[in-house]
Amino acid sequence: MLLLVRHGQSRANAAGLLVGRADSPLTELGRRQADALGAALAPTITTGCRILASPLQRAAKTAQAIAATCKGSPAPSRVRPLDVRPGVITDARFIELDYGELDETAVSELPAGLWEHWREDLTWRPPGGETLWEVRARVSAACEELAAEAGRGDVIVVSHLSPIKAAVTWALGSGPELSWRMSLGVASITRIATDGARGPSLVSFNETAHLAGLA
Repeated sequence: MLLLVRHGQSRANAAGLLVGRADSPLTELGRRQADALGAALAPTITTGCRILASPLQRAAKTAQAIAATCKGSPAPSRVRPLDVRPGVITDARFIELDYGELDETAVSELPAGLWEHWREDLTWRPPGGETLWEVRARVSAACEELAAEAGRGDVIVVSHLSPIKAAVTWALGSGPELSWRMSLGVASITRIATDGARGPSLVSFNETAHLAGLA
């Protein structure tokens, strides 16, 4: 199973900022959400599962909390391991969408009509950033590479809003237009099965029951 985990709440999330490549740290709530993710995944993940993470600290720190509950050594990988925690592997293909000059802009202060324009033109590029199609391409390539391994056992990927949505569109065989119709919470879990003869299939989306009671 391919388990796609969104990181815990970051300071930028809490402040209502659009955040892409800015390396915003977890809040205290985000750290508790990361611990809750580890507790939720511990009973179900397979021994020796591989854990990958975006290189941004909000994802890496969340992955570390999960790694503490995942017993066994990670499978060999061609990607560079994080220095901060053995057992967590970084993969830059799962980094957040690059918002370029819009990074860390308050959502309430974005130019009028921006979201509508972006919905209509999926090739639109934020100044200095990347398009939704570019995110879809890099994430799809990573998912294709991981599919066989995830068909034999669990592979956990700790990532961000846009890459996880892109992975779902990969599983469903759609383009990025579908991502605008998805709502994905922080510290959520999404599961994609990759062991079927007909290709990947979406098993669950935006699981958040493990966050009950956190405030």
